[in-house]
Amino acid sequence: MKLLSLELLGFKSFLNRTAFRFSEGITSFVGPNGCGKSNVVDAVIWVLGERGTKSLRVKEMGDVIFHGSNGKRPVNMAEVTLNLSDGDREVAVKRRIFRDGTIEYYINNDQVRLKDVQDFFLGTGIGLNSYAI
Repeated sequence: MKLLSLELLGFKSFLNRTAFRFSEGITSFVGPNGCGKSNVVDAVIWVLGERGTKSLRVKEMGDVIFHGSNGKRPVNMAEVTLNLSDGDREVAVKRRIFRDGTIEYYINNDQVRLKDVQDFFLGTGIGLNSYAI
């Protein structure tokens, strides 16, 4: 599997839809302290199904939703989409969380369970227990 892109909406410090495209070669995130580099890694871990708040650096899961800042209003939902290429097909894995605590998982826009997402990544080397993200 190859990572094609990562899209964030309302996740932690990413209020607006933000897309990171990954091309051949090395991709790196560079910036000053506090610019959101760690939040990108948190987004990848979160969309793969992480349920522990400690590893996401939040007190409760709802804290991953943008809370507002500098005159920007808070939002009611956070969404992260991981787009992958598996040979000749593309796969989109998405996770959403709402302020009321509802969490939704999608594979190619079909709503699925967390277990389905975890099963999808079995044997790929991608997952929460991978050596490195």
